[in-house]
Amino acid sequence: MGSRFAGRRPEGGSVAEQGLKELVGRVMIDPDFLQALVRDPHTVLADYQLSAEERVSVLQAIAKLTLTPQSQQARAFQTALVKRWAT
Repeated sequence: MGSRFAGRRPEGGSVAEQGLKELVGRVMIDPDFLQALVRDPHTVLADYQLSAEERVSVLQAIAKLTLTPQSQQARAFQTALVKRWAT
């Protein structure tokens, strides 16, 4: 049983086949998805194949969003992960 955000991608693959790139992309275009991720990250992340390191980075980025205005959260999330993977 997945989250309410589980489903099919246009290419026909399941959401569970998605990785970090797809997660960040979805956060950028779907504010409801971002809020679900902030509210219940473990349930939403269950639909994504992430390495342990990626999962930790995502959870750390989410934790930092509590101090960020909601209108800026998607960009802050993306920036945090880009900085993490660029180093």
